Amino acid sequence: MSDGVGEDQDLDALRKQIDALDSELLQLISRRAQYAQQVASIKTCVDPQTQFYRPEREAEVLRRIMALNDGPLDDEEMARLFREIMSACLALEQPIKVAYLGPEGTFTQQAALKHFGESAISLPMAAIDEVFREVEAGAVHYGVVPVENSTEGVINHTLDSFMDSSMRISGEVVLRIHQHLLVSSTTRRDKISRIYSHPQSFAQCRKWLDAHYPQAERVPVSSNAEAARLVRTEWHSAAIAGDMAAKLYDLEKIYEKVEDRPDNSTRFLIIGNHDVPPSSEDKTSVVVAMRNQPGALHALLEPFHRHQIDLTRLETRPSRSGVWNYVFFIDFRGHQDDPKVAAMLEEVRLRAAELKVLGSYPVGVL
Repeated sequence: MSDGVGEDQDLDALRKQIDALDSELLQLISRRAQYAQQVASIKTCVDPQTQFYRPEREAEVLRRIMALNDGPLDDEEMARLFREIMSACLALEQPIKVAYLGPEGTFTQQAALKHFGESAISLPMAAIDEVFREVEAGAVHYGVVPVENSTEGVINHTLDSFMDSSMRISGEVVLRIHQHLLVSSTTRRDKISRIYSHPQSFAQCRKWLDAHYPQAERVPVSSNAEAARLVRTEWHSAAIAGDMAAKLYDLEKIYEKVEDRPDNSTRFLIIGNHDVPPSSEDKTSVVVAMRNQPGALHALLEPFHRHQIDLTRLETRPSRSGVWNYVFFIDFRGHQDDPKVAAMLEEVRLRAAELKVLGSYPVGVL
């Protein structure tokens, strides 16, 4: 009995220390929020049209937190906690409105909240070009659009939208994509004959479906969230979708992480109306139109090699302004304001039919 009493006393002592720390954390977070309000007041006095959200500043804060972290929480978990604190403090200054490729419950919304935090106001759009239009019109501060998947490659609609838009890339976020097989409370699990999902999700789970539900009809729909919604109305159906869709429509996961590749991830771009100043680690995206002539690709890439610029992505799309012209979408390490990068871009501009810098932005932290 005495051992039990001693353990209870130890637990009580630890709980009192935790309570004391919680009180201290509450005071510190409140002080941080007050400082954020003071920053907003100073910024507004200097420039009433000021931008409160600073992508490069936020990236540096999160990198600093991760560098200082000694555990036991891992670096990303600690950074996510600070992201939410920063998101809540920013909402006191100016709530961030973010358009994303909807409907509600999609991976794109999940990426938006991962990047901006739960205090951001996220607004679903029916198509990628609508996200661009909302940002361009000033109806929202930023937009979030998918640009490439590790399994299925680039999203051409996003690349095409950049060709017609003046929007700037202000950030990126990479989301690990986990697909689950979802059912409702009325689903007869032994009678599943129809599975709904987005075509790309079907492609990411093809082998698993072939092995587990080879006879089930696969019905492509506009989004995984729509797939989850449909399941609620049919007793013989299931959906392949993610965590947000499962939570939104109160569905149960009967199989988790059914994607064929465990490293399946999607990269999303944050689009806005403003250039982003340099941070300690940046990436730049450009689109280059080249004339169809021998050696054009070499002429495009040679300045990157000579200036030792690290290319991270190169995609080709047919140009819509000329039948035989092609445009190249290129991502590389560095900021357009760096002298070495600026010199390289000037050389490429002289060799190309057209060069358009889509934006320089911090490399995704989370």
